[in-house]
Amino acid sequence: MAYLRDDAENYWPAAEGDDDLTDPFSPGLGLHLFQAAHARLDALGVRVPAIRLVDRDGAHCPADLAIIEDLPGENLEQLLARDPRAAAPVMARLREALEAMRRHRTPTYGKVAVVDGGGTSRGTSCEGVVLDRALRDLADAASRDPRIAGARDRMEEHLLGLAAAVRPRTEYSVVHGELGPDHVLVDADGNPVLIDIEGSMHFDVEWEHVFLRIRLHDAYRPLGVDGLDEDRLALYMLAQRLSLTAGPLRLLDGDFPDQASTAGIAEYNLQKALELVHAGEAVVDPSLWGEVLS
Repeated sequence: MAYLRDDAENYWPAAEGDDDLTDPFSPGLGLHLFQAAHARLDALGVRVPAIRLVDRDGAHCPADLAIIEDLPGENLEQLLARDPRAAAPVMARLREALEAMRRHRTPTYGKVAVVDGGGTSRGTSCEGVVLDRALRDLADAASRDPRIAGARDRMEEHLLGLAAAVRPRTEYSVVHGELGPDHVLVDADGNPVLIDIEGSMHFDVEWEHVFLRIRLHDAYRPLGVDGLDEDRLALYMLAQRLSLTAGPLRLLDGDFPDQASTAGIAEYNLQKALELVHAGEAVVDPSLWGEVLS
């Protein structure tokens, strides 16, 4: 399979700081990010598509090119929808992969390519970076939707309160960053294979688990782990709801082809963000996660 990076295929509107790799949440674009993330995950025993050839010099085409292992089967999202029982062993192996990523610790956070290259990222903490991003997403969404605009002050106050409750941390795990079931292929032996890995980071593991919970709903349960920081989960849940509102709304400004589903994602997460703030808290007792995400 040819893995080709061409700016002409990027539908995201350009924004200031897109090329700043010291921002953990800057766009995960570029073959060097893919290679660094691939090397880190492979070293941890996490299944990723094998790399057959890399061309960053334009020998074969004008854009960065990698030839990677072809995995023609269905992804985890499709398997869960078709046969949840058949997906159970894949989920068990995915849990093992996530545990290997969680156990690997570094004293600095940021994109894998930055940290593993000896660099440092902007800010002073994961929660600080997340708060800054959430406030930007809040402002962006408020400029596009009057319901967010009307709740902006309450949302900002709630974000600040959630961030203030988070206790400092000095070690970070490896996270994919956007590990939805569509980013997990299933190989012929029933192993989960992580794809779209360029955005992988050394970061708070809670960021990964919030995203998994949002995307998997009740199917998340086999991946649950003990010891996650509830204060981080609360902050990151609201931050991700705002990101999943503001991002799709930005895409709707351009010529992204699937406008209807993009608008649906924005609307769904907008409502969830409003509900979290209306309730006065971003997370409830862990036993009620299914109710929060349903």
